Amino acid sequence: MSTAIIITLCVLVLIAYAFDLTSSKTKIPSEILLLLLGWVLNQLTTYFRITLPDLSPALPVLGTVGLILIVLEGSLELELNRSKSTLITKSFFTALIPLVVMAIGLACIFQYFGHSDFRINLVNAIPICVISSAIAIPSVKGLSRPNKEFVIYESSLSDIIGVLFFNFMALNHYFGFYTFGEFSLQVILIIVVSFFATLGLAFLLNRIDHHIKFVPIILLIILIYAVSKIYHLPSLLFILFFGLFIGNLDELKNVSWIQKLKPEELNKEVEKLKDLTIEGAFLIRSIFFILFGYLINTSEILNPDTFVWSICITAGIFILRTIQLVIFKLPLSPLLFIAPRGLITILLFLSIDPLDAIPLVNNSLIIQVVGLTAMVMMIGMVTEKKSAVSSRQ
Repeated sequence: MSTAIIITLCVLVLIAYAFDLTSSKTKIPSEILLLLLGWVLNQLTTYFRITLPDLSPALPVLGTVGLILIVLEGSLELELNRSKSTLITKSFFTALIPLVVMAIGLACIFQYFGHSDFRINLVNAIPICVISSAIAIPSVKGLSRPNKEFVIYESSLSDIIGVLFFNFMALNHYFGFYTFGEFSLQVILIIVVSFFATLGLAFLLNRIDHHIKFVPIILLIILIYAVSKIYHLPSLLFILFFGLFIGNLDELKNVSWIQKLKPEELNKEVEKLKDLTIEGAFLIRSIFFILFGYLINTSEILNPDTFVWSICITAGIFILRTIQLVIFKLPLSPLLFIAPRGLITILLFLSIDPLDAIPLVNNSLIIQVVGLTAMVMMIGMVTEKKSAVSSRQ
């Protein structure tokens, strides 16, 4: 039995790797293929009457670890310097404004049709409004550098802002001066924790001589994230702060106390950490989407009750995106199409307290929105590729 499990896992991850290799050519997001692979696996186990234990408890764990690695991967890729200030500002506002506007708009619509509390509707709306860096970043490898950098910044910031916004609304039932004061204090506290933890981790990264050094560093990052989450601190800020700090040592090397970390030597270790993070994020993300696909019921994919809602929400996503790109004077093609929902949407949806769940936002709606936004991105990227080929000829 154990041999069969090992063979199955190896084959599935190798198939996931093949999907990742071919996604730049086919323009089909590998995550959609992984969901389909998981669903096919479900059908096969049912057909051959293979009984597996309940795997649903593993989904939030994989999702959380995947989120940490994906945000760390994205933050290590981001460059902070004066030449990037305009790009970072645009990315921040294009991540923030549509997320907030759409979340409030959806919450109002949910309230109109469902007649429940506005805060609860907002908690259910936020997951649908977050761009997935897990799908967006791997899909833009073939784009020009400015467009690729914009997508990396925007999707990474959308993940972080979305999680912070979701946690703030989910954990607070009443809003007033005390609530916002407490949240501000939590942000200040996590910045302080991030500062000292980042310095400590950078010191360890530079000084550990043992042949095993990167796994303990990543485990410490996950541990700090988990402990911070217990105390309801915005722990993703720590991941972002750590990644930005060690990924931009060249910009900080003129600071006197940074020299003590030996930035030239540390940069070599950071490159190795980045490679390990990329591969770890791929592995966890692949298993997460295969498992989620396995847990999907066919009736949820084809649910006609939510299909109209899914189409309207997807249309709203891209209408709002068109407006924001025009306002910020950014190119519509191909950026218009790159607004997929994915891992963050699923993870936040799974994090909704059962007492806060509303009938309108269910598995079917989430699956359909994830699928539709990925299909729009796929069609847009294929069209963009054809246009680029035509212009060369």
